[in-house]
Amino acid sequence: MCLAIPAQVVELRDHDHAVVDLAGVRKEISLSLVDGVAVGDYVIVHVGYALNKLDPDEAAQTLQLFAELGGRTDSDNAVY
Repeated sequence: MCLAIPAQVVELRDHDHAVVDLAGVRKEISLSLVDGVAVGDYVIVHVGYALNKLDPDEAAQTLQLFAELGGRTDSDNAVY
């Protein structure tokens, strides 16, 4: 299974590269697959590439869901 996550662009760099932020973690990614990205935009990132731009409201909802899932413990997922 592959997972692509929303991240906010915080810096544009040369040669179709950008720095994104996800919960305080910053990573350089490639923007070569997406046009018209600006600082502040949200993009879906998979293996170091932005796959597409994402609506800010949708990004916020997805990040909230990830935060809720991350707060669960193993006992929360137990099947009885």
